[in-house]
Amino acid sequence: MHTDVDLRHHGDAEVGPGLVDLAVNVRHGTPPEWLAALLRDSVAGLAAYPDPARARRAVARRHGRDEDEVLLTAGAAEAFVLLARVLRPRHAVVVHPQFTEPESALRAAGHDVARVVLTGGFRLGPVPGDADLVMVGNPTNPTSVLHPAEELAALARPGRTLVVDEAFMDCVPGETESLAGRRLPGLVVVRSLTKTWGLAGLRAGYVLAEPELVARLAAAQPLWSVSTPALVAAEACVSPRAVAEADAWARELTLDRERFARALTGLGLHVVPGARASFLCVRAPGGPGVRAALRERGYAVRRGDTFPGLGPDWFRVAVRDESTVTAFVAELADVLRL
Repeated sequence: MHTDVDLRHHGDAEVGPGLVDLAVNVRHGTPPEWLAALLRDSVAGLAAYPDPARARRAVARRHGRDEDEVLLTAGAAEAFVLLARVLRPRHAVVVHPQFTEPESALRAAGHDVARVVLTGGFRLGPVPGDADLVMVGNPTNPTSVLHPAEELAALARPGRTLVVDEAFMDCVPGETESLAGRRLPGLVVVRSLTKTWGLAGLRAGYVLAEPELVARLAAAQPLWSVSTPALVAAEACVSPRAVAEADAWARELTLDRERFARALTGLGLHVVPGARASFLCVRAPGGPGVRAALRERGYAVRRGDTFPGLGPDWFRVAVRDESTVTAFVAELADVLRL
Protein backbone atom coordinates (compact mmCIF):
# COMPACT_ATOMS: atom_id res chain seq x y z
CA MET A 1 0.00 0.00 0.00
CA HIS A 2 1.63 3.24 -1.12
CA THR A 3 0.86 6.23 1.05
CA ASP A 4 2.73 9.08 2.67
CA VAL A 5 1.97 7.99 6.24
CA ASP A 6 1.64 4.67 8.04
CA LEU A 7 -2.14 4.22 7.99
CA ARG A 8 -1.88 0.94 9.90
CA HIS A 9 -0.26 2.52 12.95
CA HIS A 10 -2.63 2.61 15.93
CA GLY A 11 -2.47 3.50 19.59
CA ASP A 12 -1.84 -0.05 20.77
CA ALA A 13 1.60 0.15 19.15
CA GLU A 14 2.55 2.89 21.63
CA VAL A 15 1.88 0.96 24.82
CA GLY A 16 4.27 -1.38 26.58
CA PRO A 17 5.21 -2.92 29.93
CA GLY A 18 5.43 -0.41 32.73
CA LEU A 19 3.78 2.41 30.79
CA VAL A 20 0.67 4.28 31.84
CA ASP A 21 -1.58 3.97 28.79
CA LEU A 22 -2.91 7.28 27.52
CA ALA A 23 -2.51 6.17 23.91
CA VAL A 24 -5.50 3.83 23.55
CA ASN A 25 -9.02 5.22 23.82
CA VAL A 26 -10.65 2.22 25.50
CA ARG A 27 -12.37 3.19 28.74
CA HIS A 28 -10.52 1.93 31.79
CA GLY A 29 -12.20 -0.28 34.38
CA THR A 30 -14.25 -2.11 31.80
CA PRO A 31 -16.07 -4.30 31.02
CA PRO A 32 -18.32 -3.78 34.05
CA GLU A 33 -19.00 -6.85 36.15
CA TRP A 34 -22.55 -7.35 34.87
CA LEU A 35 -21.22 -7.51 31.31
CA ALA A 36 -18.22 -9.66 32.25
CA ALA A 37 -20.62 -12.15 33.88
CA LEU A 38 -22.68 -12.40 30.68
CA LEU A 39 -19.51 -13.00 28.67
CA ARG A 40 -18.36 -15.73 31.03
CA ASP A 41 -21.76 -17.41 30.81
CA SER A 42 -21.68 -17.23 27.00
CA VAL A 43 -18.81 -19.73 26.96
CA ALA A 44 -21.33 -22.48 27.68
CA GLY A 45 -22.78 -21.95 24.21
CA LEU A 46 -19.56 -22.09 22.22
CA ALA A 47 -20.29 -25.55 20.80
CA ALA A 48 -23.03 -24.03 18.63
CA TYR A 49 -22.40 -21.76 15.66
CA PRO A 50 -23.11 -18.08 16.35
CA ASP A 51 -26.63 -16.87 15.60
CA PRO A 52 -26.87 -13.07 15.22
CA ALA A 53 -30.67 -12.88 15.22
CA ARG A 54 -31.20 -11.71 18.81
CA ALA A 55 -28.39 -9.18 18.71
CA ARG A 56 -29.59 -7.84 15.36
CA ARG A 57 -33.10 -7.37 16.74
CA ALA A 58 -31.70 -5.59 19.79
CA VAL A 59 -29.60 -3.20 17.71
CA ALA A 60 -32.54 -2.48 15.41
CA ARG A 61 -34.75 -1.73 18.40
CA ARG A 62 -32.08 0.51 19.96
CA HIS A 63 -31.95 2.76 16.90
CA GLY A 64 -35.54 2.50 15.65
CA ARG A 65 -34.47 0.58 12.55
CA ASP A 66 -35.69 -2.52 10.75
CA GLU A 67 -33.70 -5.71 11.25
CA ASP A 68 -32.70 -5.81 7.58
CA GLU A 69 -30.96 -2.45 8.10
CA VAL A 70 -28.51 -3.96 10.61
CA LEU A 71 -25.33 -5.99 10.13
CA LEU A 72 -23.31 -7.19 13.12
CA THR A 73 -19.55 -7.02 12.53
CA ALA A 74 -16.30 -7.98 14.22
CA GLY A 75 -15.72 -4.40 15.30
CA ALA A 76 -15.86 -1.27 13.16
CA ALA A 77 -12.67 -2.33 11.38
CA GLU A 78 -14.43 -5.27 9.70
CA ALA A 79 -17.19 -2.92 8.57
CA PHE A 80 -14.67 -0.74 6.73
CA VAL A 81 -13.11 -3.77 5.05
CA LEU A 82 -16.52 -5.04 3.91
CA LEU A 83 -17.47 -1.62 2.55
CA ALA A 84 -14.19 -1.42 0.64
CA ARG A 85 -14.76 -4.85 -0.88
CA VAL A 86 -18.40 -4.29 -1.86
CA LEU A 87 -18.48 -0.68 -3.04
CA ARG A 88 -17.14 0.39 -6.43
CA PRO A 89 -16.60 4.13 -6.07
CA ARG A 90 -15.37 6.25 -8.94
CA HIS A 91 -14.37 9.09 -6.65
CA ALA A 92 -13.79 8.04 -3.03
CA VAL A 93 -13.12 10.80 -0.50
CA VAL A 94 -11.97 10.40 3.09
CA VAL A 95 -12.24 13.43 5.36
CA HIS A 96 -9.08 13.80 7.45
CA PRO A 97 -7.72 13.90 10.07
CA GLN A 98 -9.67 10.81 11.10
CA PHE A 99 -9.32 7.14 11.97
CA THR A 100 -7.07 5.76 9.25
CA GLU A 101 -8.63 2.31 8.76
CA PRO A 102 -11.30 3.53 6.28
CA GLU A 103 -8.64 4.81 3.90
CA SER A 104 -6.40 1.84 4.58
CA ALA A 105 -9.21 -0.60 3.74
CA LEU A 106 -10.08 1.25 0.55
CA ARG A 107 -6.48 1.26 -0.64
CA ALA A 108 -6.03 -2.42 0.24
CA ALA A 109 -9.07 -3.19 -1.94
CA GLY A 110 -7.47 -1.36 -4.86
CA HIS A 111 -9.40 1.91 -4.75
CA ASP A 112 -7.93 5.33 -5.38
CA VAL A 113 -8.60 7.66 -2.46
CA ALA A 114 -8.78 11.44 -2.40
CA ARG A 115 -8.42 13.32 0.86
CA VAL A 116 -10.28 16.34 2.14
CA VAL A 117 -7.97 17.63 4.87
CA LEU A 118 -9.57 19.85 7.48
CA THR A 119 -7.46 22.55 9.10
CA GLY A 120 -7.74 25.10 11.89
CA GLY A 121 -10.43 23.91 14.24
CA PHE A 122 -11.00 20.81 12.07
CA ARG A 123 -14.61 21.73 11.40
CA LEU A 124 -16.41 20.12 8.51
CA GLY A 125 -15.90 21.79 5.14
CA PRO A 126 -17.08 21.16 1.59
CA VAL A 127 -16.36 17.89 -0.21
CA PRO A 128 -16.16 17.45 -3.98
CA GLY A 129 -19.62 17.44 -5.51
CA ASP A 130 -18.82 14.44 -7.71
CA ALA A 131 -17.61 12.25 -4.83
CA ASP A 132 -19.71 9.08 -4.81
CA LEU A 133 -18.21 7.81 -1.54
CA VAL A 134 -17.50 10.06 1.45
CA MET A 135 -16.13 8.76 4.76
CA VAL A 136 -16.07 10.91 7.89
CA GLY A 137 -15.86 10.36 11.64
CA ASN A 138 -18.21 11.86 14.24
CA PRO A 139 -16.96 12.59 16.85
CA THR A 140 -13.71 12.40 14.95
CA ASN A 141 -10.66 10.43 16.00
CA PRO A 142 -8.12 11.99 16.73
CA THR A 143 -9.40 15.58 16.87
CA SER A 144 -12.37 14.88 19.21
CA VAL A 145 -14.47 17.28 17.11
CA LEU A 146 -18.22 16.65 16.95
CA HIS A 147 -19.80 17.70 13.66
CA PRO A 148 -23.42 18.88 13.67
CA ALA A 149 -25.76 16.17 12.43
CA GLU A 150 -27.41 18.49 9.93
CA GLU A 151 -24.05 19.37 8.33
CA LEU A 152 -23.34 15.68 7.84
CA ALA A 153 -26.86 14.95 6.64
CA ALA A 154 -26.41 17.65 4.00
CA LEU A 155 -23.62 15.54 2.46
CA ALA A 156 -26.05 12.70 1.69
CA ARG A 157 -27.51 12.56 -1.80
CA PRO A 158 -28.68 10.01 -4.37
CA GLY A 159 -25.76 8.30 -6.06
CA ARG A 160 -23.42 8.85 -3.11
CA THR A 161 -22.56 6.56 -0.20
CA LEU A 162 -21.95 8.58 2.97
CA VAL A 163 -20.18 6.57 5.68
CA VAL A 164 -20.22 8.13 9.15
CA ASP A 165 -18.01 6.46 11.74
CA GLU A 166 -19.77 6.90 15.08
CA ALA A 167 -17.42 4.72 17.13
CA PHE A 168 -17.20 7.44 19.80
CA MET A 169 -20.76 8.77 19.65
CA ASP A 170 -21.61 7.24 23.02
CA CYS A 171 -19.09 9.67 24.54
CA VAL A 172 -21.64 12.40 23.80
CA PRO A 173 -24.43 12.76 26.37
CA GLY A 174 -27.69 12.01 24.61
CA GLU A 175 -25.81 11.21 21.38
CA THR A 176 -27.22 14.49 20.14
CA GLU A 177 -25.56 14.54 16.72
CA SER A 178 -25.99 10.87 15.83
CA LEU A 179 -27.40 9.84 12.46
CA ALA A 180 -27.94 6.24 13.58
CA GLY A 181 -31.71 6.60 13.57
CA ARG A 182 -31.92 8.52 10.30
CA ARG A 183 -32.79 7.13 6.87
CA LEU A 184 -31.02 9.20 4.23
CA PRO A 185 -30.02 8.26 0.66
CA GLY A 186 -26.83 6.21 0.76
CA LEU A 187 -26.22 6.76 4.49
CA VAL A 188 -24.11 4.17 6.32
CA VAL A 189 -23.48 4.51 10.06
CA VAL A 190 -20.73 2.41 11.64
CA ARG A 191 -20.79 1.86 15.39
CA SER A 192 -18.37 0.17 17.78
CA LEU A 193 -18.82 -1.30 21.25
CA THR A 194 -15.07 -1.42 21.83
CA LYS A 195 -14.41 1.91 23.47
CA THR A 196 -17.04 2.48 26.13
CA TRP A 197 -17.40 -1.15 27.17
CA GLY A 198 -13.74 -2.27 27.07
CA LEU A 199 -14.20 -4.91 24.37
CA ALA A 200 -11.24 -4.30 22.06
CA GLY A 201 -10.20 -7.93 22.35
CA LEU A 202 -13.69 -9.23 21.64
CA ARG A 203 -14.38 -7.26 18.40
CA ALA A 204 -17.98 -6.10 18.45
CA GLY A 205 -19.65 -3.49 16.25
CA TYR A 206 -22.35 -3.03 13.65
CA VAL A 207 -23.44 -1.27 10.48
CA LEU A 208 -26.71 0.58 9.93
CA ALA A 209 -27.61 1.08 6.27
CA GLU A 210 -30.21 0.55 3.58
CA PRO A 211 -31.33 -3.10 3.31
CA GLU A 212 -29.87 -3.61 -0.17
CA LEU A 213 -26.39 -2.56 0.97
CA VAL A 214 -26.66 -4.55 4.19
CA ALA A 215 -27.45 -7.64 2.12
CA ARG A 216 -24.42 -7.05 -0.11
CA LEU A 217 -22.15 -6.56 2.90
CA ALA A 218 -23.51 -9.72 4.51
CA ALA A 219 -22.81 -11.69 1.34
CA ALA A 220 -19.18 -10.53 1.45
CA GLN A 221 -18.76 -11.23 5.16
CA PRO A 222 -17.07 -14.48 6.19
CA LEU A 223 -19.41 -16.98 7.76
CA TRP A 224 -19.76 -16.65 11.54
CA SER A 225 -17.25 -13.78 11.73
CA VAL A 226 -18.94 -12.40 14.86
CA SER A 227 -18.46 -14.78 17.77
CA THR A 228 -21.13 -15.84 20.23
CA PRO A 229 -19.58 -13.78 23.08
CA ALA A 230 -19.47 -10.73 20.80
CA LEU A 231 -23.14 -11.21 19.92
CA VAL A 232 -24.02 -11.51 23.59
CA ALA A 233 -22.10 -8.29 24.24
CA ALA A 234 -23.82 -6.49 21.37
CA GLU A 235 -27.26 -7.43 22.63
CA ALA A 236 -26.39 -6.40 26.18
CA CYS A 237 -24.69 -3.10 25.31
CA VAL A 238 -27.66 -1.74 23.36
CA SER A 239 -30.14 -2.54 26.13
CA PRO A 240 -31.89 0.37 27.87
CA ARG A 241 -29.86 -0.33 31.01
CA ALA A 242 -26.57 -0.16 29.15
CA VAL A 243 -27.55 2.95 27.19
CA ALA A 244 -28.43 4.72 30.45
CA GLU A 245 -25.15 3.61 32.03
CA ALA A 246 -23.16 4.82 29.03
CA ASP A 247 -24.94 8.17 29.10
CA ALA A 248 -24.13 8.63 32.80
CA TRP A 249 -20.48 7.86 32.05
CA ALA A 250 -20.51 10.34 29.14
CA ARG A 251 -21.63 13.08 31.54
CA GLU A 252 -18.80 12.27 33.95
CA LEU A 253 -16.39 12.16 31.02
CA THR A 254 -17.40 15.70 30.06
CA LEU A 255 -16.18 17.05 33.38
CA ASP A 256 -12.96 15.00 33.34
CA ARG A 257 -12.19 16.06 29.76
CA GLU A 258 -12.75 19.74 30.45
CA ARG A 259 -10.50 19.58 33.53
CA PHE A 260 -7.77 17.86 31.51
CA ALA A 261 -8.05 20.36 28.65
CA ARG A 262 -7.71 23.30 31.04
CA ALA A 263 -4.60 21.78 32.58
CA LEU A 264 -2.97 21.27 29.17
CA THR A 265 -3.80 24.74 27.91
CA GLY A 266 -2.46 26.04 31.20
CA LEU A 267 0.91 24.63 30.15
CA GLY A 268 0.76 26.73 26.99
CA LEU A 269 -0.17 23.84 24.70
CA HIS A 270 -2.76 24.01 21.94
CA VAL A 271 -5.72 21.68 22.53
CA VAL A 272 -8.23 21.32 19.71
CA PRO A 273 -11.23 23.22 21.07
CA GLY A 274 -14.68 21.79 21.59
CA ALA A 275 -13.52 18.22 22.27
CA ARG A 276 -16.44 15.82 22.72
CA ALA A 277 -14.91 12.31 22.70
CA SER A 278 -12.81 10.41 25.24
CA PHE A 279 -9.52 11.96 24.15
CA LEU A 280 -7.85 15.28 23.39
CA CYS A 281 -5.77 16.28 20.39
CA VAL A 282 -2.77 18.36 21.44
CA ARG A 283 0.00 20.25 19.65
CA ALA A 284 3.30 20.65 21.47
CA PRO A 285 6.41 22.22 19.89
CA GLY A 286 9.06 19.55 19.59
CA GLY A 287 6.41 16.86 19.70
CA PRO A 288 8.63 13.81 19.04
CA GLY A 289 11.00 14.84 21.82
CA VAL A 290 8.11 15.49 24.16
CA ARG A 291 6.63 12.07 23.45
CA ALA A 292 10.00 10.37 23.93
CA ALA A 293 10.59 12.15 27.23
CA LEU A 294 7.12 11.21 28.45
CA ARG A 295 7.79 7.61 27.52
CA GLU A 296 10.99 7.64 29.57
CA ARG A 297 8.91 8.86 32.48
CA GLY A 298 6.40 6.03 32.05
CA TYR A 299 3.62 7.54 29.90
CA ALA A 300 2.45 6.44 26.46
CA VAL A 301 0.58 8.89 24.23
CA ARG A 302 -0.56 8.46 20.63
CA ARG A 303 1.66 10.10 18.03
CA GLY A 304 -0.19 12.35 15.61
CA ASP A 305 1.97 12.25 12.50
CA THR A 306 0.36 9.06 11.16
CA PHE A 307 -2.94 10.92 10.77
CA PRO A 308 -3.13 12.75 7.42
CA GLY A 309 -3.46 16.45 8.18
CA LEU A 310 -1.51 16.39 11.43
CA GLY A 311 2.25 16.52 11.87
CA PRO A 312 5.02 15.51 14.28
CA ASP A 313 4.12 18.14 16.88
CA TRP A 314 0.69 16.60 17.44
CA PHE A 315 -0.31 13.83 19.82
CA ARG A 316 -3.57 12.36 21.10
CA VAL A 317 -4.07 11.67 24.77
CA ALA A 318 -6.90 9.68 26.37
CA VAL A 319 -8.93 11.17 29.19
CA ARG A 320 -8.32 9.22 32.38
CA ASP A 321 -9.24 9.55 36.06
CA GLU A 322 -8.24 12.68 37.96
CA SER A 323 -5.26 11.19 39.78
CA THR A 324 -3.75 9.78 36.58
CA VAL A 325 -4.29 13.06 34.73
CA THR A 326 -2.79 15.11 37.59
CA ALA A 327 0.34 12.97 37.65
CA PHE A 328 0.65 13.08 33.86
CA VAL A 329 0.28 16.86 33.70
CA ALA A 330 2.98 17.27 36.36
CA GLU A 331 5.40 15.13 34.34
CA LEU A 332 4.50 16.93 31.13
CA ALA A 333 5.10 20.31 32.76
CA ASP A 334 8.54 19.13 33.83
CA VAL A 335 9.31 17.86 30.31
CA LEU A 336 8.28 21.19 28.77
CA ARG A 337 10.64 23.05 31.11
CA LEU A 338 13.67 21.12 29.84
